[in-house]
Amino acid sequence: MLSEEEYTRALDLKRDLHMHPELSNEEYETTGKLKSLLSELPGMEILPLKTDTGVIARLKGEKGGKEIMLRADIDALPQTEKYESPWKSQNPGVMHACGHDLHTASLYGAAMALSGMYEKGGLKNTVDFVFQPAEEGTTGARKLIDAGLFDLIHPDYCFGLHNWPSVPTGKIVCREGALMSAKRNFEIRIIGAGGHGSMPHLNIDPIVCAAAVVQSLQTVISRNTSPLDSAVLSVNRIEGGSPANLVVDKIMMRATVRSLSEETLNRLLKRVETIVEKTAEAYECRSEIIWEERIPAVFNTPEMTGIARKIALRTGCEIIDAPPALASEDFALYRSTVPSFFFWVGSTPEGEKVEELHRPCFHADDEALRHAADVYIEAALTD
Repeated sequence: MLSEEEYTRALDLKRDLHMHPELSNEEYETTGKLKSLLSELPGMEILPLKTDTGVIARLKGEKGGKEIMLRADIDALPQTEKYESPWKSQNPGVMHACGHDLHTASLYGAAMALSGMYEKGGLKNTVDFVFQPAEEGTTGARKLIDAGLFDLIHPDYCFGLHNWPSVPTGKIVCREGALMSAKRNFEIRIIGAGGHGSMPHLNIDPIVCAAAVVQSLQTVISRNTSPLDSAVLSVNRIEGGSPANLVVDKIMMRATVRSLSEETLNRLLKRVETIVEKTAEAYECRSEIIWEERIPAVFNTPEMTGIARKIALRTGCEIIDAPPALASEDFALYRSTVPSFFFWVGSTPEGEKVEELHRPCFHADDEALRHAADVYIEAALTD
């Protein structure tokens, strides 16, 4: 368990990170702070991963022990914080609206506690501490993997967690099966032929076509997905336009499609391709879809769920189940290499108004840091 001194030091880091948040792939100060703090811990080795941001560190356990990977994410969001506290963000337009400061500080707290065990000769397992950049765009895990993460470490198990505001502090979610959704983000380009707005018959208007595409894509969920499945398709950005008298040549849209089922996601992606292509053709436009990497669902196997429940029991927290979410997590990419489990840790005091993730008034309970750190510690001690 985390000592009071370790909790205080970890809390100081959380508050410092909260005041100085950094966006995905720009976590330079955060990376520097972590390397400095970790290098002070007995037995801690900073591993030479070739990335600009993020930190991989290791505590070497006894011969014959397991190797355990613990992962936390370190990036913030492009939002303006509205929650008033002494530790409010000092970086305009950037805030830790998802609680990655809590995750990072919790893993640092665990590193302190486990380093103390190492110093006393009581650490059986080798522990890999992965402070991952760029989770918010779900690109950081791939970045680390492509940079050779699993050439440097060879874990038997991998554990991660996320604070969950709708779950009260002191409770831990250990859900078997799909926990967070598979997703694919994409960009749609509609290409027409612009000209003067007073001569529509001489132009091919991509705005009218784009409007039809947005409307048609809504049928993917309502008519191509079973009502018993969980799925969502959202067009969240449209760019294009001009002064009132000019029809433009091109419209760009950004969208996401998500499902808890990989099979359902396959069906949705095919329908997106058909609808965009055929709608554009009907409006005499051309279309392009630029797909981003597909992120699999966060899926907890029965075997790993059994291990995770034992970990959670040792923390003394209450173990609960909770409905899955259609939010995504690139933690899922690690599962293709190593058996993995993902926890949710409650982060709102009982009875307090819930401020959900990615909201300008989001704030995570400081006490949740203690419980998250204990999860990491107990995970590192897995037999």
